[in-house]
Amino acid sequence: MAIIYPPTSFSFIVNGVSTLEGIDSQFQSVSGLSTEIETEEYAEGGENRFKHQLPTRAKYPNLILKRGMIQSSGLISWCREAMENFNFETRDLIITLNGGVGSSAPLMVWNVVGAYPVKWEISEFHAEENKLAIETVELKYQYFTIPTIPKI
Repeated sequence: MAIIYPPTSFSFIVNGVSTLEGIDSQFQSVSGLSTEIETEEYAEGGENRFKHQLPTRAKYPNLILKRGMIQSSGLISWCREAMENFNFETRDLIITLNGGVGSSAPLMVWNVVGAYPVKWEISEFHAEENKLAIETVELKYQYFTIPTIPKI
């Protein structure tokens, strides 16, 4: 398999957001796949030049999924169940970055664990503009892992 460098980011798929696949796995954009280590300051007695910075735990931002508005979908039913009935069901998601044009081989995979919806938004309606109605779903999640993909 040829090494693709730098990889393009336009060919991706999100699986697991609903029991329905297809339209519910196609998004315009995905953001929030990052992690940051929190630190705690520790002042050592007698050392006045600096404070030690000790790592504590990883922190993950919200996962943000954007796509053209769909009237009825499993994703929106899941969000409405959480927002309207305060019934939260966590889901594990798999986000796959594909190899680009003409390739469906995955370059990288993120396994997102314990996601649930915390925000659902529809873009602004504007009578003077001809733009798509975009829905944004924001998800909290516990963490993600990046499994090793076997080389072909």
